[in-house]
Amino acid sequence: MSTIMIVEDDPKITKLLQNQLEKYGYHAVTIEHFDRVREVFAEVKPDLVLLDVNLPKYDGFYWCRQIRQVSNCPILFISARESKMDQVMALENGADDYITKPFDYDVVLAKIRSQLRRAYGMYAVQEGERTVEAAGLKLFPERMELVMHDRKVELSKKEALLLEALITQYPRVVSRERLLEKLWDEQFVDENTLNVYITRVRSKLKDLNLDGAIETVRGSGYRLRATWEDGR
Repeated sequence: MSTIMIVEDDPKITKLLQNQLEKYGYHAVTIEHFDRVREVFAEVKPDLVLLDVNLPKYDGFYWCRQIRQVSNCPILFISARESKMDQVMALENGADDYITKPFDYDVVLAKIRSQLRRAYGMYAVQEGERTVEAAGLKLFPERMELVMHDRKVELSKKEALLLEALITQYPRVVSRERLLEKLWDEQFVDENTLNVYITRVRSKLKDLNLDGAIETVRGSGYRLRATWEDGR
């Protein structure tokens, strides 16, 4: 039974979500003290988090960052805030998806099932650790870690998927369509969402002193460039 943690300060919505999740066999955990979200997360160890933006004291973006410090579990924002900037901020702070209110509970459940499949089920990485490597840059998909020499950075699930596609196809170009398909399967996603993840992955590569390692190929997509090998 998967455990879903609901971080929502509207009691009515919280109860409806809890009832729907339990109806379909999930264990739903709700938050009562909104200054203890990370503590409750550590105690419960949920498989997925439903997280509102507008919360008492600290907003959902803050708690998303806090959770990402200790876990790569799927995080879905549920919010009445519909602006593109809010959605971009959610993704930049580590969220996997963003659902606007009012929402259809069947859609929420479908997105939950999809994220759980990707993280733990039929689409999850099987036992037996793999490594994907190009020009000395090594990705550990199961650990969601990227290593270059003695440096290492942690990745989110989608960051790891994006890098796996680029490293596997190195030095060839990977189309935007292929990346969208790999990261979100058949879900409809605004192409700007991919731009957000490209920016986040570039930032992670920069932490490894690999600035400029992802090249944008106008009209085609992206490719990995081993600039650290040729001195460019």
